[in-house]
Amino acid sequence: MDRTDGVNGDPISTSSFGERISFWRNICGFWLLGLCNNFAYVVMLSAAHDILKQQETQNTTSPTPTTAFPEALGGNSSNSSRYDCNPVSTAAVLLADILPTLLIKVAAPFFIHKFPYGFRVLLCVATATASFLLVSFSSAVGMSILGVIFASISAGLGELSFLSLTVFFNRTVVGGWGSGTGGAGVAGALLYSALTQAGLSPRVTLLVMLVVPAAMAVSYFFLLVFPPSFPQWHCNEGGEELSWDRGPQERRPLIMDEEEEEEKGETHAGALTCKEKLVILRGLLKFIIPLAIVYFAEYFINQGLLELLFFPGYSLSHAEQYRWYQTVYQIGVFVSRSSLFCLKIRKVWILSALQCVNALLLFFSVYYQFLPNAPVVFAIVTYEGLLGGAAYVNTFYFISKETENREREFAMAAASVGDSFGIALSGLTAIPLHNYFCSL
Repeated sequence: MDRTDGVNGDPISTSSFGERISFWRNICGFWLLGLCNNFAYVVMLSAAHDILKQQETQNTTSPTPTTAFPEALGGNSSNSSRYDCNPVSTAAVLLADILPTLLIKVAAPFFIHKFPYGFRVLLCVATATASFLLVSFSSAVGMSILGVIFASISAGLGELSFLSLTVFFNRTVVGGWGSGTGGAGVAGALLYSALTQAGLSPRVTLLVMLVVPAAMAVSYFFLLVFPPSFPQWHCNEGGEELSWDRGPQERRPLIMDEEEEEEKGETHAGALTCKEKLVILRGLLKFIIPLAIVYFAEYFINQGLLELLFFPGYSLSHAEQYRWYQTVYQIGVFVSRSSLFCLKIRKVWILSALQCVNALLLFFSVYYQFLPNAPVVFAIVTYEGLLGGAAYVNTFYFISKETENREREFAMAAASVGDSFGIALSGLTAIPLHNYFCSL
């Protein structure tokens, strides 16, 4: 059987052992990059309730706590609302976790191609490491939020960079990336929930997770097998200066199938102009808008409603229920983001509509409190994750398939703004919602 080479679109035979190894190394490499890139982001959202419980403890007890996060094992008795509320919504952590990502995704696609991928990866590793250290050793919520911002910078820069990077490889690596980002959700939320449930302090748990940024560097620099035409640093003739060489065929079609090669013929070389990028961006709205709606609805649920769905008679405390809501959601995301290998959904707007139904159901369940117990919420949140993950991975698969080859690298990076825009909007909506419910 022949496969299409990720660089020049020529078919390659997978009967060669070396080529098969390279193919699977790249699939695994992108899976690990997806896992590592989203890991800190997910952990910060899973720790959101604890971050804000720290603030409450500082305000009501000692001004200088000795641990980064006092354990939030019980209800919050400091408010008179019928809901067990933190003084600040977990959406505040969500905004710190998404606004820097959104700013990066809006601006970076227009200039990020001037920086080599290796440099971007090292910057992602550095900011993710700083994130874990700042949050784990923080003595105030402001310092914790700064750590969350570093996690956001790492995730945002990494996502648009790695999505662009997929165009240099066989299109199947998009499935590996999507599955890895879903795996990050499961691993991040599950590890944080499990380790804190087992008795480790949140500070120690976050320090253990410093292995993740190191794994990102190893995955990129040692696991991926780069094609010969991948842009690299090169020395000038004098050998004294390094420069970033994108090669003579910049923006060349990099994952063109053999049939596409025949249909489209020769490709126009040269970098995209700013005007061309704006035209491409307008054409991407059919992908960006449904993705933004899906993520608005699901993060409206996750950071606006779930902290208010507390069942006092259940075996888990409020903080533990919140952590496990995040965990089962991420399990759903992982399953659906891994589904690209066996199921593809072109009409993402259907997923958007279903996610909005979920948001309305849980909104009314918070207001009227008609859901009987936490396991029912676990089931709904898992379904929510399935919808969100499917929307993400199918959106980028069909962008890679339907976008013209010269435009594909920019399109993959630019379209990543969709989920971040939806998440940011949900955070801005969730804060007044939290204040309203907690005033009841």
